Amino acid sequence: MNVPILQMRGITKTFPGVKALQDVTLDVNRGEVHAICGENGAGKSTLMKVLSGVYAHNTFDGEILFENEPCAFTSINDSEKRGIVIIHQELALSPYLSIAENIFLGNEIAPRGWVDWRKTNLEAAKLLARVGLDENPVTPIQHISVGKQQLVEIAKALSKEVKLLILDEPTAALNDEDSNHLLDLILHLKGQGVTSIIISHKLNEIRKVADAVTIIRDGKSIETLRLGGGEGGQGQITQERIIRGMVGRDLDSLYPDRTPRIGEEVLRIEDWTVQHPQDHSRIVVHNASLHVRKGEVVGLAGLMGAGRTELAMSVFGRSYGKAVSGKVFKYGKEIDTSTVPGAIAHGIAYATEDRKHYGLNLIEDIKRNISMAALPKLAKRGWVDKNRETTVANGYRRSMNIKAPAVSAITGKLSGGNQQKVVLSKWMFSDPDVLILDEPTRGIDVGAKYEIYTIIAGLAAEGKAVIVISSELPELLGICDRIYTLSAGHVTGEVPISEASQETLMHYMTQEKE
Repeated sequence: MNVPILQMRGITKTFPGVKALQDVTLDVNRGEVHAICGENGAGKSTLMKVLSGVYAHNTFDGEILFENEPCAFTSINDSEKRGIVIIHQELALSPYLSIAENIFLGNEIAPRGWVDWRKTNLEAAKLLARVGLDENPVTPIQHISVGKQQLVEIAKALSKEVKLLILDEPTAALNDEDSNHLLDLILHLKGQGVTSIIISHKLNEIRKVADAVTIIRDGKSIETLRLGGGEGGQGQITQERIIRGMVGRDLDSLYPDRTPRIGEEVLRIEDWTVQHPQDHSRIVVHNASLHVRKGEVVGLAGLMGAGRTELAMSVFGRSYGKAVSGKVFKYGKEIDTSTVPGAIAHGIAYATEDRKHYGLNLIEDIKRNISMAALPKLAKRGWVDKNRETTVANGYRRSMNIKAPAVSAITGKLSGGNQQKVVLSKWMFSDPDVLILDEPTRGIDVGAKYEIYTIIAGLAAEGKAVIVISSELPELLGICDRIYTLSAGHVTGEVPISEASQETLMHYMTQEKE
């Protein structure tokens, strides 16, 4: 018999002008992994912030029962005392403190008012062992990978005797190996009696670990699907079935149809070599050469550390690396892209994989973010024409379907998918000939992904040359005309889409260059 550990009833949360949650219901059984799915902006993270006390009980309507007792959390500390711990997508770790210090931050082992460092490190080592992390507890957080930092967050949760663990997009920034390790850990913790709620856009991961899926759409709970074969179970729930619940319609294909019209060569990169910015003995890109033609979508595939982003950033104004060498040609003529303004002037745009830190000014409004890469187009005698700036931004808000009340809305308050549309609008306004899109759909839902794919197809149809860097091989196979593979900084393969498969690409991605 399934026993609920958590019941949320009639949860309604309103922000100024926006009803983020409306009469949401959620039941989570003890000892299960319960997934929450929905498009960006559907209200998933808001619901978890209500549950964990980030939003105090008097700021929303509805009822929360945990272990059959009513809860009125006013802070995260209140929920943690009951054994509810949330791990946000943006990890809450101090890079300069050690692993052990981070694990016990705010919960220090200090029996007489002084921290017992010996016991702190010993207990941290035990917790690291529980999550399968073989690291010295005194290692600074900044010296370990993002995947390992995610495990430290879980160790920190375990130190608080967690009963219900909430993970918000836990694998969004992880490679396949780290993602699989994290998912296996969630299943391992389930075997130890820990209940988990996982928010994720990766439906294959949800089907691997979840016992149930609750779908939220437009701030409302739509349905709960039980994936197991037990009581109330609905057996093998397909990815298409979950997508239909999330977007309210069938997606006939995950990728839009397009008929490529490929023209002359626009950009060619020859013998491109880049040194690591700190360790000059380390070459991160080795004599790489590639080209892209008008109306063509070219993919860059590679495992973590293969040099894809480093190649793109170094071409775009040498934003990464030292001792960069090689040549860049546009329409057959060599050009100088050694500065960002120079690269932009030559019609090259680069949409970074880290939109929050490098792609957007999150405290600025939408219109300012859209105009920032091409302000001279809006300037008269050195002054920006604000009326025209607003007109341009409104045009992109409509054409890109950016869901916001107005272009004066603060960009940081938008969902991930809408932020990505603002990034693309910014570079489209600069009217480039070449767009380099680095992980353009990372952290956004399937509905928003389809919109981004449609935008990419439209750019190619306009004659733009598009380079897409992605860690998702099905994505590259679905939208590209040709794919280059990189391994340890070397270009190891060039595969036309007619000959490409995940197996073929993986073969080249793991190939060692002599």
